[in-house]
Amino acid sequence: MASTTPLHQLHDAGVAVWLDDLSRRRTRSGDLAALVERGVVGVTTNPTIFAGALAHGEAYDEQLRALAAAGTDVEDAVLAITTDDVREACDVLRPVHERSGGVDGRVSIEVDPRLARDTDATSTMAQRLWSVVDRPNLLVKIPATVEGLPAITAALAQGISVNVTLIFSLQRYAAVLDAFLEGLEQAQAAGRDLAPIASVASFFVSRVDAAVDARLDALGTPEAAELRGRAAIANARLAYGLYQEVLRSPRWQALEAAGARPQRPLWASTGVKDPAYPDTRYVDELVVAGTVNTMPEKTLEAVEDHGTVHDTVSGRQDEAARTLDRVEAAGISVDEITTALEEDGLRKFEASWDELLTSVRAGLQRNGGTPA
Repeated sequence: MASTTPLHQLHDAGVAVWLDDLSRRRTRSGDLAALVERGVVGVTTNPTIFAGALAHGEAYDEQLRALAAAGTDVEDAVLAITTDDVREACDVLRPVHERSGGVDGRVSIEVDPRLARDTDATSTMAQRLWSVVDRPNLLVKIPATVEGLPAITAALAQGISVNVTLIFSLQRYAAVLDAFLEGLEQAQAAGRDLAPIASVASFFVSRVDAAVDARLDALGTPEAAELRGRAAIANARLAYGLYQEVLRSPRWQALEAAGARPQRPLWASTGVKDPAYPDTRYVDELVVAGTVNTMPEKTLEAVEDHGTVHDTVSGRQDEAARTLDRVEAAGISVDEITTALEEDGLRKFEASWDELLTSVRAGLQRNGGTPA
């Protein structure tokens, strides 16, 4: 891939550029294929994205009419609509998947967020999504709740590729890495080929700054002002340090020798929420080989236009630790903030899921269905 734009330069630097958006319009208009030509090599989705897609345009009307005519209930209709979208995106990205040897060309679909505190239900839903979409380049998204961790292990053990989502804290990320290793070990013990099993760990970035900055602003000191916008990047750089430690561990090296691929860190929530910050901040400051950055289209276009690409993570773990130490010394508990962000993230996804159900229910009723 020629280094003609910052997106291509990110590829050359070892950063996979994924789009944090999906709709039927994108897959059927050629828009997604055009983005792939520009350097996008993967897609992430979530309940908010699906709810937004259903709310705009007429791309889903034909399927809603067919589902209504068949008497499909709203839960099954949501499953049909979302898995069809993801399957189509998987097909668009299949050449990337094959060209990259199965590393990229991945498309994510999330388990019903209402199941995030139920290990068994999450495991069952992950199996169902994997079976229904039936594409080798799928990733099933499982939230990194305490209850989600064993479901992550179970899915990987069954050969299901997983995108672990809603990771905010270093402690939870360490547990995710352990769940990943355990899942691969169980898969190996069951005689599975480890090479096709993929995983990424979605570590959320900008939401951390939004929460920490609000507390820094409340302090109103020069020291607090100097720390604005630094906590999230420091947190992510320390996460990359944990990832590097795992890659050096005998436990991982044994799995790698058996054909396993690493669970790449994926920088999520990379759209800038504070207009005072550069719009490419959470891409430019997290460039390092072996990672993924999933971007909303607005951020992707900004990066393509004026992003800067050079390694901004390697060798900066000590500096990052000092930054978080200063935040803690100011009386701000990063642990409290990341715990609250996980709860808030789950609430938002549940609200979006409810919005999605409402939109689909209305569409079915509009087309003569009588869903529950």
